[in-house]
Amino acid sequence: MSTALVDSPLASRIATFSFLTLVYGFTLWVLSPFLAALAWAGILAYVTWPFYRRVKRRLNGRQALAALLMTMAVALSLLAPLAWVTFTVAGDVVSASAAIREIADGGLPPLPPAVRNWPGGEWLVVQYARIQSDPVWLRAQIEAAGITSPATWRAVAGELGRNLAKFGLAVFALFFLYRHGEAALAQFGRVATHWLGGPARGYLDAVGVTVHAVVFGIVLTALAQGVLAGLGYWVAGIDAPALWGAVTALVSLIPFVGPVVWIGLSLALLAHGETNAAIGVFLWGALVVSWVDNLIRPLAISGPTRIPFLLVFLGVLGGLSAFGLIGLFLGPVLLAVSLAIWREWLENAADKSGPQ
Repeated sequence: MSTALVDSPLASRIATFSFLTLVYGFTLWVLSPFLAALAWAGILAYVTWPFYRRVKRRLNGRQALAALLMTMAVALSLLAPLAWVTFTVAGDVVSASAAIREIADGGLPPLPPAVRNWPGGEWLVVQYARIQSDPVWLRAQIEAAGITSPATWRAVAGELGRNLAKFGLAVFALFFLYRHGEAALAQFGRVATHWLGGPARGYLDAVGVTVHAVVFGIVLTALAQGVLAGLGYWVAGIDAPALWGAVTALVSLIPFVGPVVWIGLSLALLAHGETNAAIGVFLWGALVVSWVDNLIRPLAISGPTRIPFLLVFLGVLGGLSAFGLIGLFLGPVLLAVSLAIWREWLENAADKSGPQ
């Protein structure tokens, strides 16, 4: 009886499934700290793959050299702007922290007289005077926020260091993806086809199209917004317009967050009495910069993927909440695969039902 149970196909399948679950479960556990970096490497490899193939052809098929040159090119093209923005913003943050510390020690500075001429300016002046008259309360609020705490800045520095380490790992993995990406993708396609059948190729195509569309849609939108915003900052006479344009581009990777930058700058101009420049920056941001998001992103993403833009939008925000920054791309990809499976089921159901 026991021998028959051991030799039964059901017991064999259960044992095989348990073994595979155990092995691949522990494999994912081991790789879990590096999955975000590997996902970034995969996205970078996919997006830059046409350039890699051109470089490899120019080098007469020397794969290792082509992979090395492409990895260095991607690293420099990403690392140089990120380093410039990081160090510049770090300097501004240090200056801002020192200014906040001075406010905590000596109280708020007086408001410019032009504030009274704003809509609701009198109310704002009264509220500001109340806060200004109670420096103890103001100091307590600043300390509670942790803005001037060394522990806060150590945590920020630690997070920055971890992100730089992930970036280094992604660049390191990118080299091997260039060298072995075609073989790995072919193997993955064979395994997926074996387990899922013919529809697996459609799912893989949906992943590829979605990654390409989302990457270019999000990045092109953010770059366009950064360039246009920087132009507006330069015309308005804002210091370091290129820096603020780069900050706007980085922030605009997340939908509907870009206006935080140009609204803040317009308020700062108002506080310094530059009313015309403030109104110009606000109108430029509202009428030009923000509309780029509404124009480019839906065309670049929804068109090629045949996914409603609402789902793309929810995928971006939901992915960002679930996976962090890499979720900007993983969220829409997961929705694209889910939609591809749904459409496959609908087509199969229609084929089985046939004409009535």
